Amino acid sequence: MKRITTLIFAAVFLAASAFSAFAAEKLVVYTSMKESIIGSLKEAFVKKYPDIAMDYQSAGAGKLMAKIATERQSGKIMADIIWTSEVPDFFNMKAEGILEKYESPELKNVINPFSDFDGSFTAIRLGTLGIAYNKRHVKEAPTQWSDMMKPEFKKAFGIANPALSGTSYMSIQLLVDKFGWQYIENVHKNGARMGKGSGQVIDDTASGDLLACIGVDYIVNDKIKKGADLALVYPPEMLVIPSPAAIFKGTPNLDAAKKFVDFLLSEEGQKILAGQGTLPVRKGIVPPAEFGLPTSEQAFERGIKIDYQHILSEKESTVKKFTDIMMSK
Repeated sequence: MKRITTLIFAAVFLAASAFSAFAAEKLVVYTSMKESIIGSLKEAFVKKYPDIAMDYQSAGAGKLMAKIATERQSGKIMADIIWTSEVPDFFNMKAEGILEKYESPELKNVINPFSDFDGSFTAIRLGTLGIAYNKRHVKEAPTQWSDMMKPEFKKAFGIANPALSGTSYMSIQLLVDKFGWQYIENVHKNGARMGKGSGQVIDDTASGDLLACIGVDYIVNDKIKKGADLALVYPPEMLVIPSPAAIFKGTPNLDAAKKFVDFLLSEEGQKILAGQGTLPVRKGIVPPAEFGLPTSEQAFERGIKIDYQHILSEKESTVKKFTDIMMSK
């Protein structure tokens, strides 16, 4: 019995050693992308690079940034890559000097929305937000942002809390930059409601508790694929928000991190993103027709232009003013 036990132990040790040698590199990604996106990308990435052992943590951008702050205090960030839609966070991390500059060879094939790009972070997709509405209860599709002031949407238009959702903050700031605070005041007068996260207001629209909301493309499209009676429309003034990825400075897995960024921007990686109902940044990839998305080039052309430094400096005051308006009687 003792000899058998010893042989089993030796076999397990050799197998573990072989796997360790096989997966010579490691990679940890912190991301706010939903499981179906990051899971599909991981599956394809490790198939392409079987020598890289990849893991990820998927959570809201706010939770991830809090985790990173705690890890920095302890002396080591446990992730190699951060990928979220909270663009101001990337400017802050760049200013703090914790991002590794990297310019992927795939950049020549993509739309780069950052005019001051220096390699600190790279847009991986173009998140679009439009008006998601309940097709059971709304017979005539809205076409303009101003439609949310109409009587049929009274007390039935939802906007996610910008204090909880970076995507919601960006969308509110863009609407304010384009139409002024009068727009927020007018939809509030029509009974617009502030929800929690971006997913929650979409769920409430699908259930009929709301008739419409500001909806994130891939979340709405995922609900539609699962049978929700929703539709997503884009007013002429589109909300187009880049979703960047960055490599943390000092990572011991720099080569693996670079390969992952390259893969995200590659034709294979970008087609996976397009298949999930969101816009790739790579030129020439057309999203499946079922999603009703514009091309990336069209979205970039129609999108409300973003002053990133303005977005960065105005966040606290914008969140407060929006909350004050929406919570007022």
